[in-house]
Amino acid sequence: MKIIPTRAGYDRWAEFYDQDDNPLILLEERHIEGLAGNVAGMSVADIGCGTGRHAVRFAAAGARVTAVDFSDVMLERARSKPGGEAVTFVRHDLTQSFPLATATFDRVFCCLVLEHIGDLRSFFHELRRLCRREAYVIISVMHPAMSLRGVQARFIEPASGQRISLASHAHQISDYLTAAIAADLLLEHISEHIGDRALAAASPRATKYIDWPMLLLMRFVPKS
Repeated sequence: MKIIPTRAGYDRWAEFYDQDDNPLILLEERHIEGLAGNVAGMSVADIGCGTGRHAVRFAAAGARVTAVDFSDVMLERARSKPGGEAVTFVRHDLTQSFPLATATFDRVFCCLVLEHIGDLRSFFHELRRLCRREAYVIISVMHPAMSLRGVQARFIEPASGQRISLASHAHQISDYLTAAIAADLLLEHISEHIGDRALAAASPRATKYIDWPMLLLMRFVPKS
C-alpha cells in the first residue's frame, strides 16, 4: 500500500470518487440529514466539500452554500454537477485560516475531513468562528476504531490496480471533544454507527466491518 500526500491523493481519487465503493459515505448519508434539519433559506458552509455531494444537495434544498476544498480536481467535479452553479466554491488549504467572514453561517458542515487535519484546536476554532449565534456545526468522521483494523482513507487506482492511502492522523474521540471545548463549542449530539448487513448488501467493502464501529457523528452549538 502506497501512502501519498492528502491533496495529491484526492486529486487522483476525484476522477472516480463518486462511483467508488465507499461504505463510509453510504453509512453517513443514512444519518446526517437528520442532524442538519431543514436548511432552506439558511447560509451553509461545507468545509472540505470534495466533489460537492453535500453542497449541491443543500443548494437544491434552498440553502445559500459556500463550499471549500483544497483539491482543484475535486472542485472541478463539483462545479460540473447539475446544480453546481448554485454553489459558491472556494479553493483553499484547510490547514490555514478560512477565507470566510466571521459569524455568517447557520450550518457549518465538515464531513469525512478531520482525519487529514493535524491541528484540531485551530481547525475547530475556525469552525466556531464561522457560526452565527444559533448555528450548528455538524461533523462526520471515520470512527477511530477503524484504525484498529488498519483502515485509513484509501482507494484502488483503476489504471494500476494499486492500493493508495492518503496521509492522515489517528485521532481519538477525546481529541475531537477536547478541541471543540477549547473552541467554545458545546456538544449537542454524538453517535457511533456500525456496519450492518444492509450496508454490506449495498457496498461489498463493508462486509468485513459488520458489527464494527465505522462512523462517528457529532453536532455542536456555539457556547453563548
